[in-house]
Amino acid sequence: MKTRQQIIDHYRAHADVSVLIIGAGINGIGTFRDLALQGVDVLLVDKADYCSGASAASSRQAHGGLRYLEHGDFRLVRESLAERNCLLRNAPHAVELLPTTIPLYSWFSGMLNAPLKFIGLLKKPSERGYLVVKLGMMLYDWFTRHDRMTPTHKMLSRAQAIIKHPKLNRNVIGAATYYDCQMPQAERIGVELALDAQTDSEAAHALNYCGVVGGTKDTVELRDETSGQRFSVRPKLVINAGGAWIDFVNRALNKPTQYIGGTKGSHIVVDNPELARVIDGSTIYFETLDGRMAIFMPFGDKVIIGATDIRCEEPDQAICSDEEIDYFLRFADQTLPGIKVDRSQIVFHFCGVRPLPSSDVEFVGLVTRDHRICEIPADSSIHFPVYSLVGGKWTTYRALSAQTTDKALAFLGKSRRASTEHLPIGGGQQYPRDAAGRQQWLNDTAAATGVSLEHITTLFGRYGTRAAAVARYIAAGADAPLDGLPSFTRREIQFLATHEQVIHLDDLLLRRSWIAMLGLLNSAALASIAQACAAVLNWSPSQVQDEITRTVTILTTRNGVPAARLAGGEPG
Repeated sequence: MKTRQQIIDHYRAHADVSVLIIGAGINGIGTFRDLALQGVDVLLVDKADYCSGASAASSRQAHGGLRYLEHGDFRLVRESLAERNCLLRNAPHAVELLPTTIPLYSWFSGMLNAPLKFIGLLKKPSERGYLVVKLGMMLYDWFTRHDRMTPTHKMLSRAQAIIKHPKLNRNVIGAATYYDCQMPQAERIGVELALDAQTDSEAAHALNYCGVVGGTKDTVELRDETSGQRFSVRPKLVINAGGAWIDFVNRALNKPTQYIGGTKGSHIVVDNPELARVIDGSTIYFETLDGRMAIFMPFGDKVIIGATDIRCEEPDQAICSDEEIDYFLRFADQTLPGIKVDRSQIVFHFCGVRPLPSSDVEFVGLVTRDHRICEIPADSSIHFPVYSLVGGKWTTYRALSAQTTDKALAFLGKSRRASTEHLPIGGGQQYPRDAAGRQQWLNDTAAATGVSLEHITTLFGRYGTRAAAVARYIAAGADAPLDGLPSFTRREIQFLATHEQVIHLDDLLLRRSWIAMLGLLNSAALASIAQACAAVLNWSPSQVQDEITRTVTILTTRNGVPAARLAGGEPG
């Protein structure tokens, strides 16, 4: 894999590239990997880090979209379920089964939601009742009858629902239980896909922190945000995977559009042992009083509560507001009365803008989550077409990427050489599928590297089979637990910094690991992680200080991490 400077120098010397992908969220990265497999020379750029926008702000679920059934989006649900199964199969180290419970409060409500949506008369969904959810569950199971990877649903009586979750609101008449999947470290899937693509093909290059600053009829001008270097590429085709920034990117290319009508989705992560105990390893997926769907979801030993759905025209300004936090605290009491959730328990919050198509519907929850490719054809003002990837959701990224790749291949006059449908991702490669196989893998890796079995087991839980490479790196140098965070070691941090295109300290804390999201970060850990990175990334003392300051600012202003927890993080 080329270094960052080698990639920049390559394009300075040879500006031509078949495909330029702008935006390294999950849709852009997925398309990048698919094109790399086809042998296409492709450059992926993003003004920030991989999966740092909406792709870092999802509910971390790979799901079929049960509620889309009532909107009549049967094709989307079928595709989502198939893609959920692909993720579970291809990234078993990063995707896991997630039992889910839906509390129900009426028998027949919601039966007219789908027909009213079809004829354009649905302004806001009515409450989902027992019968409509039962029908939805049956469809959910039927769509996956030929590729069954999760248990089928069950409907619970009131008594059974309360036994399962004793703190549920006593107004329930019953509940539905079913399985979808969870991606606790969703960003790692994106990072590993980008690394896989560059390993698969020498003609595939990726640059995080490299933004579009303009262009001419034939070229797109880029700027490396880390050094200020500018260079231009001459693409045959541009794929705009800018997410909520798609229209901003098109304007930079002198092709103004109004494709996006994004909505802000926020979540909070709370440290509430009683709430974690009550949900008991499963998600509670419920309807709030204003008709929105919300979740309590296990996240390590913490709980994620979300999400909102609010129109947002300025994605750079999106943060989880005090009003949204108040909203979460209100519906927590509505669904699980007696469980006290308050602001002091929030260890992290996150927010992103969904790249939904522009729409004038009153209730934004009715805007489709389906995806489409909007084409700006080449003309006298720009000599390359632009494909804008509008809409979509995390679960269906592979399907959208495949559709985009097929369209790009047709334009380039090339044929597809490989499919990503059954292609493992990162640490999912050669992943042992049963308990005996996993134990043998752990034993063999411990013996081969000299790293303790206990440590290998921890690494395997974080990185899947990529843990072998991490363990080899650890074994090659002097290692020690980190100050303030002994569950991680210095060499593990340095592996991530040197092998996963880390540019800034927050890349590692937020997107190569879940250290920050789980509330594990403190001043001592922040300092020791920064020093570990500095040793391999050649940061000067002043750069270390700058990186710590940058990270503290991001975590306290955007992510709600208490400043007192990080106070004193700067090295003395």
